[in-house]
Amino acid sequence: MILNDTVSAVVTGGASGLGAATARALAGKGVKVAIFDLNAETGEALAAEIGGTFCMVNVTNEASVVEGFAKARAAHGQERILVNCAGTGSAQKTASRDRQTGETKHHDLALFERVVQINLLGTFRCTAKSAQGMLDLQPLDHNARGVIVMTASAAAEDGQVGQVAYSASKGGVVAMTLPIARDLMGDGIRVNTILPGIFDTPLMGRASQQVRDSLAASVPFPKRFGQPEEYAQLALAMIENGYFNGEDVRLDGAIRMAPR
Repeated sequence: MILNDTVSAVVTGGASGLGAATARALAGKGVKVAIFDLNAETGEALAAEIGGTFCMVNVTNEASVVEGFAKARAAHGQERILVNCAGTGSAQKTASRDRQTGETKHHDLALFERVVQINLLGTFRCTAKSAQGMLDLQPLDHNARGVIVMTASAAAEDGQVGQVAYSASKGGVVAMTLPIARDLMGDGIRVNTILPGIFDTPLMGRASQQVRDSLAASVPFPKRFGQPEEYAQLALAMIENGYFNGEDVRLDGAIRMAPR
């Protein structure tokens, strides 16, 4: 797909981190970008910076997503691009014993459901609604109508201790990539997924320098965190390369996560 000011995009989780970098990269190509996020302060500021539109959206809420797409399309027209970056994490074992008291407990099921609701169902909700809108677009070269990029994680394939909810949610994103691509192949909509490794996002920014150094050293090469701009570069490659479809691609410096 050729990116220019005739194309519009929606980026979920677009106010910070991977989503913000992708929003900036798309805008740098002239694309009209709508940012879906819950953080109005940073979302509005970024939208003003890139000449886009901010939409206050909770991806777990049907009405909120519907309203977000309506606002984005009123401003920019039907999007040809959707990049799903909205997500969350958690750290809790399936079952565990308190070392001091001996008390046992299992994973908080409400927490497990929340992670799945945001990472998996939220991604699918936005993907399905965006794809529905794309069906009415006039096709471009080779009958192409649109492109969807989803975000999983290296944890989808090598989840660590305490990542059961996160890994399950991100594994679901990987698992649905090919079926969605096949569902939409007859209408010229491509679907791909990125599996980031350890990236320098606001969440990682809260870690101590000792933890950051240890994590960076665990990456085979290059021994550093991934930069959000590198995620954005791959997202744009998936969007611009018309033969890129139905793939899930790790972006992780060749890391394979250890149990801990």
